[in-house]
Amino acid sequence: MAHLLGAEALHLEYPTRIIFDSVTIGLDEGDRVGIVGRNGDGKTTLLRMLAGKLDPDAGRVTRRGGIRVGMLDQADELDTGLTIRETVVGERPEHEWAGDPKVRDVIAGLLGDLDFDAIVDDLSGGQRRRVALAAVLVGEWDVIFLDEPTNHLDVEGIAWLAQHVKRRWPANAGGLVVVTHDRWFLDEVCTATWEVHDRIVEPFEGGYAAYILQRVERDRMAAASEAKRQNLMRKELAWLRRGAPARTSKPKFRIDAANELIENEPPVRDTVSLASMAMQRLGKDVVDLEDVTVTFGDRTVLDGVTWRIAPGERTGILGVNGAGKSTLLSLVAGTLQPTSGRVKRGKTIKVAVLTQQLAELKDVWDDRVSDVIGRQRRSYIAGGKELTPGQLLERVGFSSAQLATPVKDLSGGQKRRLQLLLILLEEPNVLILDEPTNDLDTDMLAAIEDLLDSFPGTLLVVSHDRYLIERVTDQQYAVMDGTFRHLPRGVDQYLELRAAATAPPTAKATSTAPPAATRLAGAELRAAEKERAAASRKIDKVNGQIAELHERMAAHDQSDYVGVGALAEELSALQAQLEAAETRWLELEELLG
Repeated sequence: MAHLLGAEALHLEYPTRIIFDSVTIGLDEGDRVGIVGRNGDGKTTLLRMLAGKLDPDAGRVTRRGGIRVGMLDQADELDTGLTIRETVVGERPEHEWAGDPKVRDVIAGLLGDLDFDAIVDDLSGGQRRRVALAAVLVGEWDVIFLDEPTNHLDVEGIAWLAQHVKRRWPANAGGLVVVTHDRWFLDEVCTATWEVHDRIVEPFEGGYAAYILQRVERDRMAAASEAKRQNLMRKELAWLRRGAPARTSKPKFRIDAANELIENEPPVRDTVSLASMAMQRLGKDVVDLEDVTVTFGDRTVLDGVTWRIAPGERTGILGVNGAGKSTLLSLVAGTLQPTSGRVKRGKTIKVAVLTQQLAELKDVWDDRVSDVIGRQRRSYIAGGKELTPGQLLERVGFSSAQLATPVKDLSGGQKRRLQLLLILLEEPNVLILDEPTNDLDTDMLAAIEDLLDSFPGTLLVVSHDRYLIERVTDQQYAVMDGTFRHLPRGVDQYLELRAAATAPPTAKATSTAPPAATRLAGAELRAAEKERAAASRKIDKVNGQIAELHERMAAHDQSDYVGVGALAEELSALQAQLEAAETRWLELEELLG
C-alpha cells in the first residue's frame, strides 16, 4: 500500500511531564485507525501533530507530496456571523454542491433538522459540533483526522457517520484517524488501533474487540501488568467473545492464548444472584406506569404509555433528542407527575439518578476527594467482594495523589466517576443513568461497566453509546412518537424503525417491495392472520405468567438459594419465550401491513 504520512522519533514535553518520547508511526492508503488511551495521555496531542496543527519538540512528521489533510478539532471554532450554508459549502453555487451526492449525504445525515440559513452563533453546542463535522466531511481529503466526532451525535447519527466513512473511499484508498470513546464505532470502522500510553504509541490490528484480545494476550505474556487491570480486561474480553463473537472473527492474528484466559471465566453478570438480591431489596413492586400521558402546552410528549418495571430489570432506552426519554425517567424518579394516567410506586424503592449536570458534587465542590469519600459508608459489596471507598476509587482510576485534590480541580472524567461512586455508596435499589459515558475513556468505561455488573437492583440507562447499552442492559425500548416500544432485536431494530419513519415519501412509494396486500392472498393470508392472532395471545399469556412468577419469587424464602435459582431459571425461560413471540408478531405485522 502507498504511504500517506509518517511520524519519526517524535518527542514532546510540557513543563511538568514528557508526553511522547521517540514515537515512530505511519499511515498507509486504506488505513482506518482508532486511537485509544486514558484521558490526558496524549491522544488529541498525537492527532494534532500528525495533522500539522502542533509541532513536536523533536522528530518530524512527513507527508506524501500533494496529499490533502482535513481535521475536526475539539474546539469547534466556527467563523462568527456566517450561516450554516456558508460554513459548510462556502461560496459554491447551489447547483454545484446540491448536485454532489457526497455533500447531499452529509447535509442529510448531520444537518437535516437545522435551518440551513441560520447563523452559527445562535446554535447550541451540539449543533455547532455537527456543523463543524459537516464542514470537514464535505471537503475532498486524502486523510481525515477526527477528534471525538461522535460527541453530540445520537445512535442514528453515529450509525450514519460509520457508514459514511466506510464508503467514502475505495477499500485501499484514503486514510482515517479517529479519537473516540465510542467502542461500537471503533469496531465498525477501524482496521487498526493505536493505544497511547506511557509516552509511546502501541499499534494493534483490528478494531476495539480485536484490540482487547491482543491487549489481554500482551499482558499475559509480559506478566508485568497489575492484577486488577488484567482481571478487568479478562472480563471485558469474556463479554466480547460471548456477546459479540462476529466482532472477533475477522482478525488474522493468533488468539489461542487469549482464549485460554477466559476458558473458565464466568458470565459478566450472575443473573440468578442478582435477581435474588433485587427481590430481597425491592419486593415485587418497583414502578408501574399505567396509561400515562404527559403534555406540555399543546405538545403531547408521551401518549398512553404503560410500563411495569420489574425487580432487577436492566433496560436501555433509545430515542432521538426531544423524544421524551428524560420525561419518562422523571416519571419513574417521581420528579414529574403525569397529565393523565397513574404512576404506582413500590414502598421500598430508593431511586438515584446520575444526571449530566454533576448535581451531586455541588455541595462538596471545595472539599478534598478523600474527605468526601470518608464521610460515606465504610464498605461496599461489588462482585461478591467487600471494598472500601478508597479501593472503589482506585478501581475506577483514582491515584493516591488525587485523593488530596479538591473536587473542583478534578478533570471532567474524574468528576463523573466520583459522582457515580457517591451514588452507589448510597445503595439505591433503582439506578437511572442519563448519558453516563460523557468524559470517560475506554478503560474507565470498562471499569464503570464492571461496577454496574454487580449492581443488585433495577438499572435504567439512557445513552447514545451503543456499546454501553448492549453491554450493561438486557433489553432495550424506544421512545418514538409518544409511544414506548419494546425492541426484541435491540439497537438494529431501532435504527430500522427510524430509517422507515424518516424515509421521504418518494422513497417509500418507489420501494421494490410489493404492497403487503399483494404479498399474501387466499390461504396464505388467512394463515398469517391466524398466526399473528395466536402470537398476540401468546404474548398476553406469557406476560401473565411472568407477572405471576414475580409474585412467587417475592413470596419465596430468599434463603432457599436452590429454590430461588430454579425460579430465576424459569423466569429466564419465560422471557425468552416472550421475546420470540414478540419478534414473530412484529414480522407478521410488517408482512400483513
